[in-house]
Amino acid sequence: MTAFSYSVFAKGGPVMWLLVLLGLAAIVLFIERALFLHRGQIRSTEFLGGIKNLLQKQRLMEALTLCEETPGPVAKVVKAGLRHATDDEQAMRFAIQEAAIVEIPVLERRISALAAIAQIAPLFGLLGTLLGMIKTFWLFNQGGNYATPVVLAGGMWEALLTAAAGVVVAIPALLARHFLTGRVRALVQDMEWAGSELMRFLLRDYRGDPGEKK
Repeated sequence: MTAFSYSVFAKGGPVMWLLVLLGLAAIVLFIERALFLHRGQIRSTEFLGGIKNLLQKQRLMEALTLCEETPGPVAKVVKAGLRHATDDEQAMRFAIQEAAIVEIPVLERRISALAAIAQIAPLFGLLGTLLGMIKTFWLFNQGGNYATPVVLAGGMWEALLTAAAGVVVAIPALLARHFLTGRVRALVQDMEWAGSELMRFLLRDYRGDPGEKK
């Protein structure tokens, strides 16, 4: 940070430091969540195709091992279904749904914190604006008829800089939240698709029920 930029930043007052902390927190949350969701994103079609190939060869244990070695919520949902491969349809469906319900909060964890930062940052900016205006009028009152623009400019700087900084922090945080929510939605859709496809395969093909194949 250059001397000029720091001098401008310092004119924003103490609220600017709170906004910097919020901005850093938003960056850390976004990077952590983005990496976590990226690791959980797999090629569901290829993964489920491999599971089906193993089941067609009656290698259920190898299919379970593949689920253990594959990261992400899709593999965990498929694993829950495989553990109930010989149960009735209701028990299998309940196991898959229960696994999905457990995984969804893990995917959504900390994303609400980004939404909170996006909402709080403009409020901090408004607080800084109010403090700056209060400072301006206080200085004007103290200076009486001799209050100069240079003296009054300090409060105006604080008011404008904090308002701008609040918006600067809020907009990226809001965009990051929407981006992560979209990634979570895509993973949830993959889980639903994988669970449905696995159930269909287990009930119709893996068990070899002729009545289901008609």
